[in-house]
Amino acid sequence: MLLLEIILLAVVQGIGEFLPISSSGHIVVLATLFEQFGQAFDGEKLTVNIVLHFGTLLAILVYYHRRIADLLTRERRVIGLVIVGTLPAVFIGLWIKKYFGEAFESALLSGFMFPITGLGLLWTARAKPGELTCADLRYDEALLIGFAQAFAVLPGISRSGATIVAGLARGMRRDEAAAFSFLLAIPAIGGGGVLHLLEYLSADSPPAQTSIGILVLGAVISFVVGLAALAWLIRWLEQGRLHLFAWWLLILGPLVVAWQLLT
Repeated sequence: MLLLEIILLAVVQGIGEFLPISSSGHIVVLATLFEQFGQAFDGEKLTVNIVLHFGTLLAILVYYHRRIADLLTRERRVIGLVIVGTLPAVFIGLWIKKYFGEAFESALLSGFMFPITGLGLLWTARAKPGELTCADLRYDEALLIGFAQAFAVLPGISRSGATIVAGLARGMRRDEAAAFSFLLAIPAIGGGGVLHLLEYLSADSPPAQTSIGILVLGAVISFVVGLAALAWLIRWLEQGRLHLFAWWLLILGPLVVAWQLLT
């Protein structure tokens, strides 16, 4: 794995995991570009995925450390809501990956999904935020937000975008919709990392050739970039500017589709 590839993937992971533009979709597109230029890295994908996801997970834990501490004291009810909200991703996400796993590496599918995320973000320009906090959610509402997260298993569908839009649609405050989105992300990202690790350990693959130093660098970059991206997202969300991210996706999607159909 080239150092430049690790750095680019770490930056894309850090930005895309938090900004509502789909990290998985962008990484699939970037990996396809690498392969077209003869820089395929199939043997290293699992190793890099584990490391980069660890970096973004750490960014959530640092940014929301006080809120996470509150879950153990005055907001313990939210733990149950997070568990319920995680269930759709566990069952639906694993089912989709089992039977349609190849789609997760399709740049063409990512191109079709980007505009769907964009349209959801455009809706937020008209949506009036409600007054609900995470603790105010009913379990069925948490489950609906969880279904939005499960849909985001498809490359090109933003996990943060889908869950925040769903939270706003249920009448949550903007900051609380973001908080619940990223509380849901902790088991989602952590579980995804564990699955990647188990897949790596069970595969008859040679040991990773990428040096430990480069992998650590990738984790650090994804953490730092992710922390900055998360702060950016929260600021724009509170200012009612979340819809501005839609334009990137509405432009990128057709470009990716045209590239894939014409090459």
